[in-house]
Amino acid sequence: MRTETASFTDFTEKFRVLKNAIGRVILGQEEVVEDLLIAVLAKGHMLIEGAPGLGKTRLVRAFAEATQLEFGRIQFTPDLMPADVTGTTVFIEEKGVSRFEFQQGPVFSNVLLADEINRATPKTQSALLEAMQERAVTASGTRYKLPKPFVVLATQNPLEMEGTYPLPEAQLDRFLFKILIERPDAETLERIIEATTGAQEIKLEPIFSREELLELQILLRAVPIASTALRYVVRLTEATHEHDMVRLGASPRGAQAMVLAAKGYALAAGRPNVEMVDIRRAALPSLRHRLLLSFEAEVEGVNTDDIIRDVLKSVDSEK
Repeated sequence: MRTETASFTDFTEKFRVLKNAIGRVILGQEEVVEDLLIAVLAKGHMLIEGAPGLGKTRLVRAFAEATQLEFGRIQFTPDLMPADVTGTTVFIEEKGVSRFEFQQGPVFSNVLLADEINRATPKTQSALLEAMQERAVTASGTRYKLPKPFVVLATQNPLEMEGTYPLPEAQLDRFLFKILIERPDAETLERIIEATTGAQEIKLEPIFSREELLELQILLRAVPIASTALRYVVRLTEATHEHDMVRLGASPRGAQAMVLAAKGYALAAGRPNVEMVDIRRAALPSLRHRLLLSFEAEVEGVNTDDIIRDVLKSVDSEK
């Protein structure tokens, strides 16, 4: 029988292989690729924000290709209806027999790409709430379970762009991570152009099966975390409520997200237990979408990343 340490070592190696494979397709975004893998292995959903054309959709497709998971895509538009997401009950009559039958929507997949999610109306955005939280869909009084694993990888354009609707706070809180994709530098842009305009297209071969991915999800949650590290997470969460430029601080889900992500970062780095550096690494992607800032912060141009860095500095200085 393999020891727990051996299992953790396997996680680190498999994580490295998967990260490097996706990195061959998604150039210059090593940290983003790592964050996506951590979110999925922590059984969480991820919101990816960036301007059009930065490879958000390709990133999600690359992950699905490398893991042999069933891929579903929804292109969110202002006229999209909730039934277009979850599915609908239809009346069927054949051979003289009539019945109602539920036809599954694209949400019934392992990896759901919710493309440009903030271009749909709030009513349609909220259709994903039950699926994201309960891994199930209720239609006409019947509850349908979603396949395992199930992860929503949603992309959104910056809110200042035309034709966008802000996501409801309740839905934002159900994303484990919010990741920002920045414009590539000149050197990376040259590599991207060379790789995507040549005669040969880079294709990903399947690396992991569904069962292997489920096993890695179990391993991540088995990582131990010391009571001192847990108290650090609690203190960071409380400090977001105490900041004078925050109207509403991080929820308990934010604290849970930091712990799960820290476990993933620890294993990815080859450590069998969580250290403070892992929690600090997890703070920005776990909390940046969970804070509501004051009017003063908006006027002064302070964003949530500024607040979280300030909170980290403040809490660390208390020691």
